[in-house]
Amino acid sequence: MKRTWPLILTALILTGLSAMVWRGALAAPPVQGDLSLITSPQNNAIVRGQVSILGSATHPQFQFYKVEVAHEPPIDENFAIIGAIHEEQVVDGQLELWDTTQVPDGSYTLRLRVVRLDGNYSEYSVVQVVVANAQPTETPTPSASPTPTISPTPLPPTPTIIIDQPALPTGAVTPVPTRITPLPTPAEERISLNLDTTSLQTACLYGAGISLGVFLVFGLLAALRNLIYAILGRG
Repeated sequence: MKRTWPLILTALILTGLSAMVWRGALAAPPVQGDLSLITSPQNNAIVRGQVSILGSATHPQFQFYKVEVAHEPPIDENFAIIGAIHEEQVVDGQLELWDTTQVPDGSYTLRLRVVRLDGNYSEYSVVQVVVANAQPTETPTPSASPTPTISPTPLPPTPTIIIDQPALPTGAVTPVPTRITPLPTPAEERISLNLDTTSLQTACLYGAGISLGVFLVFGLLAALRNLIYAILGRG
């Protein structure tokens, strides 16, 4: 039992020290990494006017950063600072504002340098950034040629045709045209014939009806007479 107490005490001390170290690590500010980056504009971009240069410039031993530009092909001596030297770090923000109207149109290289406390630096370059502020000259549109007006060729006057009739001699009688009544066509004759046949059929039917009526009357009278004789004979 006496041997276990030192082990327990040592474990408690180590646990306390570990907790203190862990709390100190959580409370300490995060160390910034080394980052030199231009995110906009990118390679082969076409720019004009005021251009925002975006990116990040950080380092644990950060001293300052600067953005430079040179006409291509770039030579180290030809780089010029855009704006000013910045002593504050930037993370994913605006590094500088570039007024492209201050340089001639053409192709340029942008360079970001992050300088450390020991004088060393990290850099990042964007190449073939084309400045195009001059507007293209507008080509005048050729005016359309007026369409010639074609005047119609006047046609010759239509000749007037005059028919001369021979003059009748004095005392001659002007012939009067004879009016000819057209003969009825076979269709008209068939129509007339059909009308007559219908009338004839009607008359025949009427006569047959009368004859049938008379025949029935005489038949009834004969039957009545035979019936009377039969009755009287039985009496």
